[in-house]
Amino acid sequence: MSTPHHRENVEYQTAPASYLEQRQLRRGAAGWVLLAGLGVAYVISGDFAGWNFGLAEGGWGGLLIATALMAVMYTCMVFGLAEMASAMPVAGAGYGFARRALGPTGGFATGTAILIEYAIAPAAISVFIGGYVESLGLFGITSGWPVFLACYLIFIGVHLWGVGEALRVMFVITGIAVVALVVFVVGMIGKFDPDNLFDIAATDAAGASTFLPYGIAGVLAAFVYGIWFFLAVEGVPLAAEEASNPRRDLPRGIIAAMAALLVFAALMLVVAPGAAGSSTIAESDNPLPDAIRAAYGGDNFLAQFVNYVGLAGLVASFFSIIYAYSRQLFALSRAGYLPRWMSVTGRRKTPYLALIVPGTIGFILATATMDGALLINIAVFGATVSYVLLNVSHIVLRVREPNLERPYRTPGGVVTTSIAAVLAVGAVIATFFVDELAAAITAGILLIALAYFYFYSRHHLVANVPEEEFAAIRRAESELAD
Repeated sequence: MSTPHHRENVEYQTAPASYLEQRQLRRGAAGWVLLAGLGVAYVISGDFAGWNFGLAEGGWGGLLIATALMAVMYTCMVFGLAEMASAMPVAGAGYGFARRALGPTGGFATGTAILIEYAIAPAAISVFIGGYVESLGLFGITSGWPVFLACYLIFIGVHLWGVGEALRVMFVITGIAVVALVVFVVGMIGKFDPDNLFDIAATDAAGASTFLPYGIAGVLAAFVYGIWFFLAVEGVPLAAEEASNPRRDLPRGIIAAMAALLVFAALMLVVAPGAAGSSTIAESDNPLPDAIRAAYGGDNFLAQFVNYVGLAGLVASFFSIIYAYSRQLFALSRAGYLPRWMSVTGRRKTPYLALIVPGTIGFILATATMDGALLINIAVFGATVSYVLLNVSHIVLRVREPNLERPYRTPGGVVTTSIAAVLAVGAVIATFFVDELAAAITAGILLIALAYFYFYSRHHLVANVPEEEFAAIRRAESELAD
């Protein structure tokens, strides 16, 4: 490393060529179709379980409003991310975007919030997978930890095999999960009755009605579960350095994924409670098979099919989010914000330590807590914090750098991402009220990370990595303009 030099209240060193050679990803591994599949894979587990708990918090009307607001937030944010990804196609994605817009501290805070989301979410999903396996009586397993261990070992192993291979396996698993959703909708649409949507009795809460049985407060409480239909789609740009043509493929991939997720969310939100009754599935850990059994008056082949194949949805999200956490950690580590040794890549151009270290932590958390709801709420709180910062980053870049080359431009510009930012702030507030413990844990992790940055890593950053070079170019251009 070269002699440190100061810039923006941090210290940079220039890394030798050997440093970057040890930290290379496999370029050209994914086109826009695989990227769209990756975006759907991140989220699809949320269509099989989790969203339905919003019915217990807000009733069908409350969850409908919450989901509609979160759909608007994610759609507007995705348009902003598509623009930033086309302009700055780097593995750091959200961290890289915020780094250029908000400086080193803002970039690190955004990257850390994203990393919390992606590192914790697989632990929560592994708990849900364990519950599925136990409920189905597969392999005679009566305890979840062997399932957690198998999930991490198998799917981290596939990622170590190579990114191209991993994305193709992920695409196949996601396709199987989509088939299960289509079969569910086709099998249940004939049982739909609008009255079933409103079978939760109104309470005495302020503003309560048949449509909003838990009143206005129920809408806020249902925000977390509306988020669950879309959580993690923002991770598509993390594949920037492995995409075939990132400036073209990243916008196509993330927008196509979001379009598919909007359709799936609408179908699940209407068909499942409309066929089985909102009260029937409001607190179910396995809502789609339970909805089928309620609608048909007992167990049948359709319920068993969706139950077994539904595992593919959970596996797809688990598998894909492992990819996301490894790339976010890789980028932060490569730039020196986190320990540099975690960004080293192996012979197959995969960041093996960035895969293994969070996987080990996730397995320990899943085994120690066995609480998927707590873990997913921690992940959601980290996500919502990052959403605020990401939308603000888009606005700042549009205002401060109007001439930045943008192969894709967000429809509506800053108006679009301003809408997303306001809704993201509402989501942060909502998640705090839904689970104060999860919010406190996430805030604690963020504070510890920021302390590490302030006292140590800001003095050891690497100047010649892509995310920092993008920011340096902006600074140079600004100085020339002055």
